[in-house]
Amino acid sequence: MFWPTPMHEPYLAALEELADPDRAAQMRAYHKADRRYLGLTNPRINDLTQTWRSETDAETRVAIADGLWQTDIFEARLAAAKLLTQARIRPDDTPAWDLIISWTPDFDSWAIADHACMAGAKRLTADPGRLDTVATWVTSDHMWTRRAALVSTLPWTRQNHPKPQELADRDRILGWAATLVTDHQWFIQKAIGWWLRDLSKHDAPRTRTFIDTHGAAMKPFAVKEALRHLKKTT
Repeated sequence: MFWPTPMHEPYLAALEELADPDRAAQMRAYHKADRRYLGLTNPRINDLTQTWRSETDAETRVAIADGLWQTDIFEARLAAAKLLTQARIRPDDTPAWDLIISWTPDFDSWAIADHACMAGAKRLTADPGRLDTVATWVTSDHMWTRRAALVSTLPWTRQNHPKPQELADRDRILGWAATLVTDHQWFIQKAIGWWLRDLSKHDAPRTRTFIDTHGAAMKPFAVKEALRHLKKTT
């Protein structure tokens, strides 16, 4: 459990200073999740969090991110994830990883989940042994956690010259996708199609084999998404 801290308060105030009430109302209607929105654009949040990362150490960033996430404000949760989205966190990235995985039960919208998953992906590539934790998400009762198993592992679709262990991990994750093909919730099917679509640009044979084997169990739009970049060669 992470300690309650007011450390995030000046950072939240910096977000609130940029609030745009009209845009916030539009965002609330679009995202449909019942929480406070400030109406900030992604570039503005990026500019702030890049500065915050440069001015703080890893322990402080984790504490700030924890506090921002707990506010349940849309932009604060995005900022929390962006604070921890970096290739290397020194001297120890374990607290950052532990915080990110503690967020998964809170996922309730694609935008927040995707930002947190991007942060998680960095920690997974830093330590692929953490895939053992992600493997448990595939059978979660929480749809967004199941989805996170695929979105967090997108880096394994993108290696041009994968090493043997990376190929083994790729096949392991494809096994998770195969487990999920009968889950016809839109966001799960979209995530499977997304994973395969990205994989097809680097490993077309595995994408085709997956669709040949499991495509009949998938929603047609997910199959179409998976094959989007292979149309001219299939």
